[in-house]
Amino acid sequence: MGELNVYDIKGSVVDTLVIDDNLLNSPVRTQAVNDVVVAFLANQRTGTANTKTRNEVSASTAKPWRQKGTGRARSGMRSSPIWRGGGTVFGPKPRDFRMQTSKKLKQAALRSILVQRLNAETVTVITALELNEPKTKSIVSLLGALNVTEKKVLIVTESANLNVLKSARNITGVNVTSAMDVNTYEIINSDRIVIEQSALEILKKRIGA
Repeated sequence: MGELNVYDIKGSVVDTLVIDDNLLNSPVRTQAVNDVVVAFLANQRTGTANTKTRNEVSASTAKPWRQKGTGRARSGMRSSPIWRGGGTVFGPKPRDFRMQTSKKLKQAALRSILVQRLNAETVTVITALELNEPKTKSIVSLLGALNVTEKKVLIVTESANLNVLKSARNITGVNVTSAMDVNTYEIINSDRIVIEQSALEILKKRIGA
């Protein structure tokens, strides 16, 4: 059985959380993680890039000069791609980059990356993160008390916490999310995870642990 220390907001150990070996020994499905992350990043793309072809460029259709006798290469119209201001050849057009992933695949990927982080000991559990008002200094003090010095920190709360979100948004590299919203990419894109004890229980239910 694995054990995790549970800290309070002052950085003192107040409890110990036992992690089942069945979870810690779960296989890490790297392909599932890769597929989910690729799909997530693809779904963030708007796909609105657009260029005009020679048929869409607003230009005269008259020949710039006659076909023969000028000593210059023949030319048909000013919207030709070889002309300045002409159309674009094989340029981007609006498209949908969306990729579909199943619920089982997302669950497998989330389970894999969480198991990897637990085994790597990059997860810090705290009792609860309650702030009476938005204050950046509170989050800075918390990270200092927990000795969290990594560049990218993900704070996972039990539910959407506006005070925590506002307190952390001015700190470079610190992101805040809830246990029901956290995804595989957010975990991969962080060096350290600071999670509420209740949020960890919700996350374990999400991955079927």
